[in-house]
Amino acid sequence: MLTVAAQRTKRSGWTLRAVVSAHVVAIAGQPVFAGVYLTGDHDGLRWHALGADVVTSIGYLQVIVAITFWVRLRQAWPFLTTMAVVAAETVQYFAGLDGALWLHIPLGVTTVAALVVQFIAVWRRPLLRREVRDAR
Repeated sequence: MLTVAAQRTKRSGWTLRAVVSAHVVAIAGQPVFAGVYLTGDHDGLRWHALGADVVTSIGYLQVIVAITFWVRLRQAWPFLTTMAVVAAETVQYFAGLDGALWLHIPLGVTTVAALVVQFIAVWRRPLLRREVRDAR
């Protein structure tokens, strides 16, 4: 038996949920790879760099899905929250490349937390089409 949220969520909502879920899974590996590197295994840094490429790519895909969601279902919040997360990820990515750990680590923690909150938000309620209100 499907929940009320599952019965009413549109296809573009399910796509957004899938991409956000993949994004959370990918970003969850980043602290693990960093920790492997910090324990002395230098391969961990290579995995962390590869993970950063994957996380960033999924983030940009999520922007496209969020735009589609906004156009089809007339809800802007997924796009706005996605842009905030992706902007933070991009800054964090380049901070990591530059070795600015004073920025890279706290921004990484913040980004993971923000993405988990977004994950909860897209799964917690039905993703419905908003009706346009009459401008009269």
